[in-house]
Amino acid sequence: MLEKTNRINWLYDFYGPLLTEKQRAMLELYYHEDWSLGEIAEHHGISRQAVFEAIKRAQTALEELEQRLQLLEKHNRRVAIADEIRKRLEVHPEGKAQIEPLLDALLDLD
Repeated sequence: MLEKTNRINWLYDFYGPLLTEKQRAMLELYYHEDWSLGEIAEHHGISRQAVFEAIKRAQTALEELEQRLQLLEKHNRRVAIADEIRKRLEVHPEGKAQIEPLLDALLDLD
């Protein structure tokens, strides 16, 4: 469950602006604020089932965007490559001070 939550949060970071206002609001309350379906339903004046379906549609939209654009996958590959570079720099400390800021800048592009 935690892995799924983390994935949705990452996808939201990349694709959240592409969702509708309602989808963003529901996901933020559910995943970021840790509200229950009942709490969200009461807040919006709708049924728990409507909240569940809205969240499910938003999750599906995020997954479809990722399937098409692959931003999270590319980010994860960049992180893995940066980690490998850092690992290899451990045996070359003279280059680490020069390369480390570049790696940080590369990862901050996301």
